[in-house]
Amino acid sequence: MSRISSLPSSLLRAAACTGVAALALTACGSGSGSGTAAGGSGEVKVGLITKTDTNPFFVKMKEGAEKSAKAEGVKLMTAAGKFDGDNAGQVTAIENMVAAGVKGILITPSDSKAIVPAIEKAKAKGVLVIALDTPTEPQSAVDALFATDNLKAGELIGEYAKAAMKGKPAKIATLDLAPGVSVGIQRHNGFLKGFGVKEGDPAVVCSQDTGGDQSKGQTAMENCLQKAPDINVVYTINEPAALGAYTALKAKGREKDVLIVSVDGGCTGTRAVKEGKIAATSQQYPLKMAAEGVKAVVTYAKDGKKASGYTDTGVTLITDKAQAGAASKDTAYGLENCWG
Repeated sequence: MSRISSLPSSLLRAAACTGVAALALTACGSGSGSGTAAGGSGEVKVGLITKTDTNPFFVKMKEGAEKSAKAEGVKLMTAAGKFDGDNAGQVTAIENMVAAGVKGILITPSDSKAIVPAIEKAKAKGVLVIALDTPTEPQSAVDALFATDNLKAGELIGEYAKAAMKGKPAKIATLDLAPGVSVGIQRHNGFLKGFGVKEGDPAVVCSQDTGGDQSKGQTAMENCLQKAPDINVVYTINEPAALGAYTALKAKGREKDVLIVSVDGGCTGTRAVKEGKIAATSQQYPLKMAAEGVKAVVTYAKDGKKASGYTDTGVTLITDKAQAGAASKDTAYGLENCWG
């Protein structure tokens, strides 16, 4: 998912503020040091740990965290996995941040279950831990979750695809994320729910994991076309996977008669919707997740009040081919609010 060469300079600066290696911690956005931790004094430190530091979604998340940290006068420390799924790197990052004295950690878990013991150790030392984008398993392992409702995001594109098919029998391919990753499971299940089919329904003729990667999405689509050449609906975990699927379909001359729907709402993906490569996408808002997370840590540092529960940071269906019964915004709105 590494596509940052064309990003604005502000986003590139945000990307540069994270070490390439998972174990590297970088202090960014240092403020005035006026914030005080509950029960103590001195500069408040906030940690942000993302799945990777190359995916534009997480680049935007870091930008939001940086801006919020600067506005709040606190120091932001960042780290990232070497790759999507690098749980060991995230565990080490948590340990390093706790040792550095952070008051709170914002994390997008690469492995929703395996990261829990490290989170519990951090919480036991008085660190507020908030999951961004991806919930832990169980969700209660963190103090709070600020994220897109990924089930709803999937439902929106499932409802859209169902309406767009206008009663035509569907032959569906699902290009998923990876086993055990909650965000992928929720989007997949949401799509099926929105389309009105259950897991195992014969309408789903092929399912492949892509890791959210464009080249793997292309390979997965090629495999599905070999298995079921008459596929006419493609659900993808994100827009890179969708563009990979589009490339495979175009090679077979099928790009005009297969409906592709996706999730994320990045600028590249939203432009692909405008160009007709993707029919619709569910747009989410990573900058808001991070900004609200930093504010929550600052509140905890100042008065000891912990954020709790789930905060929905919003999702919008983006398409230029609106369908009855599927509320949506057009790509003009999508491009105004996209990231990457």
